[in-house]
Amino acid sequence: MEAGNGFQRGGGSFGPHATVPAQRVESLAMDFQLPDPVIPDHVPADLVRPFPYMFGTTTAADPFNEWAPAVHQGPPIFYAPHAYPGATPAWIVRRVEDLRQVYMDTDTFSSKDFSPYSKMIGDTWTNLPVEIDPPHHGKYRAFINPLFTPSAMAKLEGRIRSYAIEYIEGFRESGSCEFMADFAFEFPIKVFLELMDFPLSNTAQFLEWETGLLHEMDMAKMAQATRNVVGFLREQITERRRNPRDDIISYALGVEIEGRKLTEDELVGFAFNLFIGGLDTVSTNMGLQFLHLARNPEHQTYLKENPQHIQHAIDEMMRAYAAVTTFRTCTRETELGGVRMMPGDKVAMSTTLAGRDPEAFPDPGAVRFDRNPRHVSFGFGPHMCVGMHLARREMRIAIEEFVQRIPQFGVAPGHRIEYHLGMIQPVTLPLVW
Repeated sequence: MEAGNGFQRGGGSFGPHATVPAQRVESLAMDFQLPDPVIPDHVPADLVRPFPYMFGTTTAADPFNEWAPAVHQGPPIFYAPHAYPGATPAWIVRRVEDLRQVYMDTDTFSSKDFSPYSKMIGDTWTNLPVEIDPPHHGKYRAFINPLFTPSAMAKLEGRIRSYAIEYIEGFRESGSCEFMADFAFEFPIKVFLELMDFPLSNTAQFLEWETGLLHEMDMAKMAQATRNVVGFLREQITERRRNPRDDIISYALGVEIEGRKLTEDELVGFAFNLFIGGLDTVSTNMGLQFLHLARNPEHQTYLKENPQHIQHAIDEMMRAYAAVTTFRTCTRETELGGVRMMPGDKVAMSTTLAGRDPEAFPDPGAVRFDRNPRHVSFGFGPHMCVGMHLARREMRIAIEEFVQRIPQFGVAPGHRIEYHLGMIQPVTLPLVW
């Protein structure tokens, strides 16, 4: 295919012995009929290289220990023909130092069009607040922040813990579970649904829509999932206008920005952003963290005996197994790390690569619970994840209760882990004890 020829402009690999990512993307070009790459004139030929973490695909390779070291053998910034959702091009920034510079320079690297969802269905809303740049970003964060402060989340501690215990006790005696379906999705989603006052009976439907949004390469299917979610959210907003409740949408209907209520587009964008974050991000991180613990029983024992160190362990695992790639759009001609970027260029913010940056984290493949890393897995700068305090609490409680209630566990014998890409997570994770 022509796509293969495009990758060869950069040599088809990331270093003298790093062919795994190139082979990965070339095989996808055959499997998914990727569009022929369009390389702008300002992109040097030697910087055109494959990006293996392709949105909407799966792999049985190890995206952390196999692919990340290979990518880090190459240039600090390179141009991938198929990186943005829809298999379109983006610059890849692999070093933490450069990534932080992009996060902070919101004038040059805009969060507008952070994701393709609204445009692909012809709507005019934007994910709020993540697709709003400063200074306007601040006025939205000002009304959202009180919902997710550490003190507000502390009030949920007992309820979150009771949910975790309920799920764990439900499968403890059986000696096994499929961790993703039986816990990683169900537990945090139950917390989210209660905050939003959405019906628990819709959990399976929400998961199906979430798969379409975050793990689908087919743009038509992604668009249909978006329509389904937006339609549901509009119904919920209409219902809250009629019958306000003690939930987040009702709260948003009551707030004012600069002396006015939120518009319909602002309400939809706010609710859509919470939907994506609430239904997948915590589940993704839990899947990767429990996969690590299943493969490293000594770490299970350590956390069982030293529960006060679980939060440090979570931060280290979030560094080592960072799962998210977000995007920025270049607004003006600029230079970053010696690379010229032009208006309209997409820039991929891969926390996966950042977490394995050998310049920022010595021996990045080693998971050390005493490292206390300054990772960017929750973002950095003005767009730091608004729900991070809730996410940290859910992950901490999950590990606390699991290692105390479940005997030493491992991955079911003979099971080969397969990963979703884009938002990296195990497709399934059968655990036995």
